[in-house]
Amino acid sequence: MTGLLSRASPQTLRLLALALALLATILFFATQIEGYLSPRMFNRISTSAAVVLPLAVGQAIVIMTRNIDLSVGSIMGVVAYMAGQSLSAMPEMHPVLAVLLCMAIGAGFGALNGIIIAFGRVPSIIVTLGTLALFRSFLVEWSDAKTITTASLPQWLVDLPSANAFSIGDLDVRVTVVLALAACLVTGLALTFYRPARRFYAVGSNPDAAVMAGINARRVVLSAFILSGAFAGLSGFLFLAKFGNITVVAGLGFELKAIAAVVVGGVSIMGGTGSMIGVLMGALLVDTIDNSLTRWAVVSEFWRDALLGGLIMAAVTLDTLASRQLTRLRKGGQP
Repeated sequence: MTGLLSRASPQTLRLLALALALLATILFFATQIEGYLSPRMFNRISTSAAVVLPLAVGQAIVIMTRNIDLSVGSIMGVVAYMAGQSLSAMPEMHPVLAVLLCMAIGAGFGALNGIIIAFGRVPSIIVTLGTLALFRSFLVEWSDAKTITTASLPQWLVDLPSANAFSIGDLDVRVTVVLALAACLVTGLALTFYRPARRFYAVGSNPDAAVMAGINARRVVLSAFILSGAFAGLSGFLFLAKFGNITVVAGLGFELKAIAAVVVGGVSIMGGTGSMIGVLMGALLVDTIDNSLTRWAVVSEFWRDALLGGLIMAAVTLDTLASRQLTRLRKGGQP
């Protein structure tokens, strides 16, 4: 066993530790919640994670470039509301066009962030903290305190959350889950095999060396934020489909869930490393914890967020310690 671990890469060891943390979380809540290992709970967690996953994918790309996007929750909320308005006015809109419209709107907001950060050279945490509030204020003004209701949406969108793509035994995999997984898979393949996409790693690993190698770092950072906005737009569409009733608080706090999924998934906050498999597993872990705590009677609603944060911190700590220990084993026990 030690020999196998010594030959495994640090990334593989990190994913192994994350898989064990996810399995331990599921087994723990299975002993605490009656009927936990059921198709209904599977659908609840998988469809919830599907909303967060595209958001986390975009956030991961940004973090790979040594930046961060705190505005994705607000972009998600704006897109969900604007898409709801558009589909209410044009119920005959094709579903594919609706998805593309959401991603285009999100990409526009992401481009605004990217231009200021890449060409204005303003730290991303400052810019996106500001646009987090600006985009949310824009939504408040745009909505005029009105709510998008399920009754105003086309029937195909109302039926989408319960539409099955395929089944595995008693487990039904929803279309929305497949859509989110497809976004994660395509991005993962691009980061692995598409040379221009590898520049996100290069810029995040060593920006100066990337520039010396002929990479246009500003364009790469701009592209990262455009993609982050586009994926936030996709999450906005999935949020609209899942909940139907959209208010000005739509997407509030989702930026923290996305960042948690990315960090728990092994994407270094210092940039240059990370994988979409890790992001997927991180999103599953965060949403498994979140949804399980909702049904765990031992914990009151007041302590739910605190315990969720504590469990996320514990998962990150265990992942880091395990990775360090296993890496030490690869070096033959050297300190």
